[in-house]
Order: sequence, then C-alpha cells, then structure tokens
Amino acid sequence: MKYAVEKSEEYALVSLQEENLNSLKAPELKSELILLKNAGNKNLILDLSAVKYVDSSGLSAILTGNRLWTEEGGQFVLTGVEHPSVKTLISISRLDSVLDIKENLEQAVKWVMMQALRSQLENEAPAEEDEL
Repeated sequence: MKYAVEKSEEYALVSLQEENLNSLKAPELKSELILLKNAGNKNLILDLSAVKYVDSSGLSAILTGNRLWTEEGGQFVLTGVEHPSVKTLISISRLDSVLDIKENLEQAVKWVMMQALRSQLENEAPAEEDEL
C-alpha cells in the first residue's frame, strides 16, 4: 500500500496514495494506524483525496482508526472524501454521523488544533471551589 505520513506535535497525517481501499489494502492501513497510535500520536488525520473506491474492509480500517483515537479522547478526522463512490458509501453506511469529516486538509488541521486547544484549556481551568 502506498501512503505518506507526516507528523507534527499535535497530529499525524496519513495520506493514502491508492485509488482503492479494499480488502487487499485495508489490513496494511489498520496495521499502520495501530503503529501510529502506539507511537503516541495524539490525533490523526486520514486523507482520502486519492481514493476512488472503498469497500467494507476499507470502512472497517477507517472505523478502527476512529476507535483507536476517540476512545482515549483524541481526534480522528477524515478528509479528502471527494470521489462520488466514496461519499455515497460513507453516507449510505451513515458513517458521516459517526466520523469527523472535514472538506479539505486545511479544515481538518484547524479542527484538530482547535480541539487540542480546547482540551488544554479545559485541563488548565481551576477547579471550582465549594461555596459555603
């Protein structure tokens, strides 16, 4: 499977460079996502701009990534959902109501950064004292 990974302090970006995310490619994507999560990446952006076809195995890999990051309070953001067949499959399976999907990479990065800032501010907020 061809893909590129870029890492920053707040997120890792995985850009798939394949037209198909199917049963042949999905296991490799799952493995890479697990490795990135275990490496301590706080948030993940998955860019599907080059992907023209996704099957149920591909959806399973995407959902695995979502579970890995969101169960521990991180962000998993999908972007580049541009091709009609990919949009349709995500819509039909109602994953558009489960996943954070942003229109483009710039919006995805802004979303992750805003969520990280929000989390940081919430953690720094002083605890309310009990009033007598």
